[in-house]
Amino acid sequence: MGATSAVTDANFASDVLQSETPVLVDFWAEWCGPCRKVDMMLEEIASELGDKVRIVKLNIDENPETARAYRVLSVPTLTMFKGGEPVQSVAGARPKGDLIKLIETAM
Repeated sequence: MGATSAVTDANFASDVLQSETPVLVDFWAEWCGPCRKVDMMLEEIASELGDKVRIVKLNIDENPETARAYRVLSVPTLTMFKGGEPVQSVAGARPKGDLIKLIETAM
């Protein structure tokens, strides 16, 4: 059963870029209201999809280097990575179905 986990500037390369499993990165911030709504949906999706995808969260205030490297200008921004490369990205809170479609782009 899957669950979301946190990543940082320090472990982003090993946990996301070097992952053999597709990874959805949720770029978020503590002060972001829509991020909390997305967080609940991501927990559900992680449970439903299990080992097919990893879902990780990166707090942009605590980890500015990675956010800057991927040009994250607003939160939440959700970016799908496969084979160490960003495949697709969406900004803003989206319905659960849209998030599942985003994940399916890399499966």
